[in-house]
Amino acid sequence: MKILYTKETTSPVYSDALKIRKQVFIEEQGVPENIEIDQYEDKCFHLVLYSDKNEAVATCRLLPLDNKILKLQRMAVEKASRGKDYGRVLIIEAENLAIELGYNKITLGAQVSALGFYEKLGYTKQGELFVEANIEHSQMDKSL
Repeated sequence: MKILYTKETTSPVYSDALKIRKQVFIEEQGVPENIEIDQYEDKCFHLVLYSDKNEAVATCRLLPLDNKILKLQRMAVEKASRGKDYGRVLIIEAENLAIELGYNKITLGAQVSALGFYEKLGYTKQGELFVEANIEHSQMDKSL
């Protein structure tokens, strides 16, 4: 297993990230493509976890909000690879990258179905639920 990241939207790593995001968010969850692929793509760090067979199986992106906070977004694990701990491994690597880059906090909008996943990783719910792309979310934060 390996994790690669890029900020380049012409990179094969970015293409792999988009493939997973399209499968999970657009095809499975019905998120409109114009919401899923947005104007921030070239400002983000795109992380992709590759299986031992060198297949892209999980992705997330980190959007810099200011010089100390990143927003973790577009966290997705392809359907056939769920339940194999890839999501947890990817989040830990994203946190390590954030620390390496000098950030001290990650914030995210967690789908309600994923709240327990993020809570186990040390994220804390903030405020009220909100709806994004017709899916209920909660803001969650973690100091690094």
